[in-house]
Amino acid sequence: MILLLIIGYFLWASNAEAMTLNFPSNASLQREVTGDLDSYALPIGIWDKGVMPTEVVEGQMTRQAWRIGAQSLTTLQMLRPLREQLRNDRFRVIFECQTEACGGFDFRFGTKTLPPPEMQINLGDFRFLAARRIVEGGTEYVSLFVSKTAQAGFVQVTRVGPPEEDAAPLVTTTAPALRGGVTTDASGLVQKLEAVGHAVLDDLQFETGSSQLGEGPFASLDALADHLAATPDLTVALVGHTDASGSLDANIALSKRRAATVLERLVSEYGITRTRLAAEGMGYLAPIDSNATDEGRDANRRVEVIVTSIPD
Repeated sequence: MILLLIIGYFLWASNAEAMTLNFPSNASLQREVTGDLDSYALPIGIWDKGVMPTEVVEGQMTRQAWRIGAQSLTTLQMLRPLREQLRNDRFRVIFECQTEACGGFDFRFGTKTLPPPEMQINLGDFRFLAARRIVEGGTEYVSLFVSKTAQAGFVQVTRVGPPEEDAAPLVTTTAPALRGGVTTDASGLVQKLEAVGHAVLDDLQFETGSSQLGEGPFASLDALADHLAATPDLTVALVGHTDASGSLDANIALSKRRAATVLERLVSEYGITRTRLAAEGMGYLAPIDSNATDEGRDANRRVEVIVTSIPD
């Protein structure tokens, strides 16, 4: 039995080494460049004062450009599932940025990409991610450069790592087709933001008396993140609220911590630029229902999103 467990472990470990990203079925390979041992200046920080922080990595390099055939895609829609796949394959994200937070024009042209029309990059809307993991024989690096046009999305994948014999394909296309626009609308959250400027993130889950947000997924955060990605000039405030149990000072502090926890989730899991978000707490000063009933207290314990600037 022990021998079988050991054999099973090594078979699992061997299979775990293979990294294949699963793209949506409406993705098509536009160009691929492969080679033997090569070096790559991997961006690991924002372009600042004429300098691009990079790490020169060496190994067998493959670079591919993919087109996702759907209109009105957001870069977050494309990047988020790929980021999760990398994390599930034991990669650690070492750098991630979006457009101006990357360094804008300078970052884009300081980063090596495949040429158009195979790989098209919108200077006003792109995302970059770099990740690495330890594998047998060394370190494996992957970078993703994601952008879009009005007609399609584009993803460049670059892999650098130890040479592989009979390597698995870098990308497969068996995931569900990706469609444009906001994919999740959580009871009309986007419509409420556009109509009245605020909405409740009504599916969030916190432990009683705690600011710890549950693991999710939460449809309201998916919808808000997609909306923020689709309107890059929009800024919002996240405002926490409590019921009337306890002191005002304690409730204001708890409600602000909960709002701050939601802010951190949007930054860390969805890649939203921190400067576009603010977190505040109102305690029990702005109820939307009666604190005399259980149902009313439940409704009053909430986090709202409020539009603080409207794009031109």
